Order: sequence, then structure tokens, then C-alpha cells
Amino acid sequence: MCAEHDGRADRGPSVVTRRALRTTLSACSSFFVCLYALDRPVAATYALFAAVSMAALSHIPGTGRQRAAVMVRATPTAWVLLTLGTFLAIRTWSAVLGMLLIGFFLAFVAAAGPRAAGAAPGLQLLYILPCFPPYAPGTLGERLLGATFGLLLLVLAEVFVLPEEPGPTYRRLAAGVCDTAARCVAELGRAPYTLSAASAEAARAAGESLRPFRTDEADRPAGPGLRDRALSHAGLAARTLLARLVNLPPPPPPPPPGPVPMAQEPEMLTAVGRAVSESAALLDGRADATVAADALRRLREQAAASAAREAPATAARGRRRAAVLEVMDAAVALATAAELAVRGRRARVPEDVDSGRFWYAGQRAPRLWWHRLAGHAGPRSVYFQNAVRISLALAAARTIAGVDSLPHGFWAMLAVLSLTRTTAAQTRATVRVAITGTMLGALVTGLLLALIGSHTTVYAIALPFVMFTAFRVGPVRGVGWAQGLFTLTVAFVFAQLAPVTWQLAEVRILDVIIGSLIGVVFGVLAWPRGAQRELHRAVALLLATEADTVERTTAAVVEGGPGSVPDDRPLQHALTMAESAFAQHQSEPRTTEDPRTDWHAAMMSGHHVLWGSRRLFVRGGPAVGPANSVRLDGRAAGVATRMREAAERVGAAPAEAVNPLGEPPSGRSAADEPPGVSSPRFFAALAWLDSLNVDVDRMTGSDHPSGPTGPNGATGPNAASGPNGASGPNAASGPNGATGPNAASGPNGASGAAGSDGGAAGAGPS
Repeated sequence: MCAEHDGRADRGPSVVTRRALRTTLSACSSFFVCLYALDRPVAATYALFAAVSMAALSHIPGTGRQRAAVMVRATPTAWVLLTLGTFLAIRTWSAVLGMLLIGFFLAFVAAAGPRAAGAAPGLQLLYILPCFPPYAPGTLGERLLGATFGLLLLVLAEVFVLPEEPGPTYRRLAAGVCDTAARCVAELGRAPYTLSAASAEAARAAGESLRPFRTDEADRPAGPGLRDRALSHAGLAARTLLARLVNLPPPPPPPPPGPVPMAQEPEMLTAVGRAVSESAALLDGRADATVAADALRRLREQAAASAAREAPATAARGRRRAAVLEVMDAAVALATAAELAVRGRRARVPEDVDSGRFWYAGQRAPRLWWHRLAGHAGPRSVYFQNAVRISLALAAARTIAGVDSLPHGFWAMLAVLSLTRTTAAQTRATVRVAITGTMLGALVTGLLLALIGSHTTVYAIALPFVMFTAFRVGPVRGVGWAQGLFTLTVAFVFAQLAPVTWQLAEVRILDVIIGSLIGVVFGVLAWPRGAQRELHRAVALLLATEADTVERTTAAVVEGGPGSVPDDRPLQHALTMAESAFAQHQSEPRTTEDPRTDWHAAMMSGHHVLWGSRRLFVRGGPAVGPANSVRLDGRAAGVATRMREAAERVGAAPAEAVNPLGEPPSGRSAADEPPGVSSPRFFAALAWLDSLNVDVDRMTGSDHPSGPTGPNGATGPNAASGPNGASGPNAASGPNGATGPNAASGPNGASGAAGSDGGAAGAGPS
């Protein structure tokens, strides 16, 4: 995977040089002050490793100021972990139990997004550090002071030493997309009432600009908080709006004299344009008004009520009417999400807002965090799997170190933490390179220790240069170089704390080999294929759930009746699991067993089904009549059948699956006949089913970019050890989404990551 796709675009040489310099300045300065000025070797040790853990072992995204903010918020947690580690280390059993529980929690918190995931490894190291001799609870105060001093100098270095210019924020990008949408609306209000080819291409490019890999990882709205969820929702709504505008059918020929359906259509598009421009200004900080959004909400309700009272319409007029209402729905969702993203809990949310779509409005942070973590608390979540894998491996390493009195057992656990990957194959490959690098580094270290002997001044003078080289070369050249140079660095540190011999290098090799083998063993035992197999299972379940939802929704439209809120929690949960697996899948190497499935299109179809179903259920309407019932039932049966066929093929994941999955049914049937006169709800359902057919075509096509030969396969030498991608559904595929009601467009994150949340854009309270 290229750097910008996997969140490692910030590991270029110039950025790595700045970070290496900051790490070296803060770690060495705090170490020298505590050791030589204050004569506090314990504080010196904790000061240095606190700075190294949060700067080098952690992968906190963003600029120096953004990382500093995360470190400041993480400092109280670091104090707690140091305290627990100090007291639990006295007995082996309590240390192992603490490692198991705390290791699991710190790894599982990666589900909260890339910032939390990035800080977790450093916090793990701060808990591991006091778990080894000397067991001295009486030195806790000195340990805390040293760690705090090291973190303080690191925060200052991140803020003031060679600061980077921040990139465009997601809010600013979303504001730009809203401006593009407003221009498209203005063009659609003029003859010939369609978008030119240039405008349509600009709309597609604007939608693509909101893919998460185009935004710095620290700025992606992947967290569980209200503003992050709302900003993600605003991006999804903006992309949906662009899709509706690009695909808006032209007005039908003028009707014969008499009542004119949708006579207020120009007024509706004008209101959409004003509201979208207002949302752009709100997101960009240029204005703070919501007058146009309020006017659009009122007009949307009037238009929906008017459409429900009108006489049945012809196919051309019915399709146009349904499309314009969908444009208004997307614009209203965008305006509501933008206000929530900017004002948070202070936002004024109308009473008639969709409580399912904006369920998070007004919720406090602890409740939103609970929803995110509880949604992943199960063995089908890749975040849960990663947390189990790393916590078991750390506990095993601590057991071996405690029972066998392993010298410098801290290094064995550090090897487990830094070398374990999400797949067994990736861990084995990393371990081979790491052991080779460690052995070469140990050889050089042993020679230097033998030559320098006990001349502490030499070690002190050389340490900054050695440390800078290690943190500058390691992230660029790979894990082998990193392990070799880090071996030399820690030797130069410990040589200043106590007399050492060349045998320290031998101990370092032994510890790294033990830690590496433990990582390999648990990588093989605990979900050895990482997200790759889980992605097949999760997408198969998602597609099967989508098929059930399609049939249930179509049946409700055919039968008619008052509106109701559907129980779509199974679909929400399936979408959450699929998106999180997809986010981690992007950080793992490709295998030849992947079928040619466009995973991103599969996520997109889940959002399309979710919002299309909810909109059709909630609005209600009359029965569609026998002829049109046959058309809808036939179309729904075809879509559901193709989804189930795709689910079977994806779940099986055959290596030879290279043909499109779920071919469309051949021949013509009553479902393919042109629709006659019917109600607005019928045309909305018809457009929704047509859009889902497009999704299946896209998902199973052989020319998509996410197949085995696509750009998402390779990983760099520093592949993340967990699903740190943006996780979340922030990576929508641009304005080519189908015409479902508020089709969100899939995750690519990951942002993941990160962590995914069933569409932080409001897919539901998970």
C-alpha cells in the first residue's frame, strides 16, 4: 500500500528527520539532567523511556502540535499505568494478570480511532517498564517525576522544534465540497437543467477529495466523539448530495393544462443551493447562521406532504420528483450534520430530526465512547482479535521473564510489542528481519563496549548521535535497521547507568529472540490470517443481511400503510464489523486467495441499503397496485438473489474466483417492463433497487482498483501492527453512489480507522 493510502504519508524522510531530532533532544536532555545534574538514575531512566515510548514506539498522527495535544491528554493515563506497574510487579502472578488485562484494554482502545490507536503502544511500554527489577515501590515518586519530566520536554519539542505546517483539515475539505455542490445546484437551475461534462467531473473530483487518505490521519473524523461523528456524517451527506446532483434526471416535458405537479421545483433547488452554501460557510468558519437550513427543512416537509397528496404520476415525472426529494433529503442531512460538527452539544437540532440518523446528537462523550467500544466487544471484531493476541503474548512474555528470571526481560516484552503484526505471515517476515538486524547490531555493540570499556563520558557524548541515527534511519529503512540501531542505543544508555560488558549485547539478542518467538506463536494461534479471513466472513454476513433488508423493505412498500421506524440493528452491526475488518485489511499484505471483489463497493452498498430502507419505511404511503407490485417484487428478488450469491462466493473466498460474482438474471420479465403511473414511494423504491444493482455490478466487476492486483496490497517496512487506519466510514467513494436516499459511502479508513462505527455518519448506536 502506498504511503498515503495507509496513513504513513507522514513518514517521509524530512518528517522523520524532524521527529528523530525532537525525540533525541527531549530524551537525551531529560536523561542527562536527571542523571548528571540531579544524580537521579531512576528518574533518568524513566525520563528517557517516557520520551522514547511516546515519540518513537507510538505512531501518533499529525503535526507536532497535534501530537503534543494527544500526549498531554495521555499523561494522566501514563501516571496510572506507572503506578499500577510498580505495585503489581512485586509478584509474578499479579504482574502477569495486570499485563493481560491492561494489555488488552490498551490494545482494544484502538477502536476509538487513529489518535487513540497511535498512543496505545507507548502507553503499553510505560506499563511494561516498571514490571521488572528492581521491584522498588518506594521509588514510585522518582519514577513519576522522571516520566513527567521526559514527557514535558517531549511536548515542548513537538510544539517548538521545527514545527510543521498543518495540512487541510477535513472540515475545510468538506466546506470546499459544499461550495462545489452549490455551484452544481445553480447550474441545474438554468437551461438545459443538467450538469455539463466539466461540472459533473468536478463534482466527482470533489467527492474523491474526501477520501480519508487525502486527509492527514490526525484530521480524519474517525473518533467516537460527537463532533467527529457529525463531521463524518457531513462528509457522507456531501458526497451523497453530489451523487444526486450528477444523476438528477432532466425535467420532463410540460404537462397538459391543469394542476402542475412539483410546481415549486425551482424554489426547491434554490433553497438547496442556499442551505448548502450556508453549510460551507459554517464548516469553514466564515459564518454562523442556519436560516437557510431551517427554510429548507420546512420546504422539504411541505414538498413531501404535497407529493403524498398528488395524483399518481407518469414514470418520467415520478422519477424526477423522487430525485429532487432525495436531493433535498441529502441537503438537509448535510446542514444538520454540519451544525453538529461545528457546535457539538450546543447545536440546535430540530425536534423532527431523524433520531435514527442523528442518534448521537446531544450525547455526552462517555456514552459515545461506550457505544463505540461495546460495538466491537466480540470475537468477530478485528480490534477485539488484535487486543486478545497482543495481551496474551505480553502475558506469556512476562510469565517467562518472571519464572526464569530473564535478564533484561523488559527487552523481550518490547520485542513482542513492536514486532507482533496482525497476520502470522507478516509477523514471521518481520521477526526474520528483526532478528538479523538485532544480531548485527549486537555484534557492533559488543565490539564497541569491549573497546570503550567503562569510559562513561564517551557513551554520553555518543548517545545523542546514536539515538538520532536510530530514529532517523529505522523508520525509513525498515525494522531490521531499527532493531540493530536500537540495540546500540540501549547499550549506550545502560552503560551510563551501571558498568556493562560486551555480554549485554548477548543478553539483548536472547531477549529479542524470546520475544519474537512468543509473537510468532501467538500470531499463529490467535487469528493467524488477521483481517483477511474476517473480511470475507464479515462482508458475506453484510450482503446476506442486505438481501433480507431489501426483501423486507420492498414488501412494506408494496403493501403500503403508515410510516414506521424499521429495526435495522442487525444491518448496522454487520456494517460496523465489515468496515473495521476492511480498515485493517488495508494495512496487511495481499494474498492470492482474495477474490476479485471490490470491498469498498461492498461497504458502500451497506450504507445504501441502510438509508434507503429507513427512508422508505419511515415515509409510508399507499399500496402501489398489482402491476407495479410485480415490478418491485421482481426487481427486489433479483437484487436479493445477486447479493446472496455474492455472499456465498465471498464467504467461500476461493482462490480461483476471478469472474464477476452474481451475474444479473438473463432474459426479460415483468419486472423489466417500463413502470406505469404510480405513487412517489414506488418511484423512490424503484430508484433504490436500481442503485443497488449498480452496487453489485461495481462490487463484482473485474476492473475495480481494490482487487488482488490493485494499489492496496503492499505494505511498507513499518506496517502497522493493528487496525490503525481510519477506520470509520469516512472514505466514501465519491459521487458515484447509487440513488438510495442518503446513501453513505463506505469506509476506506480507517481510518480507519479507524475504527469503524457503522458509519459514524449515523448508521446507528454502535
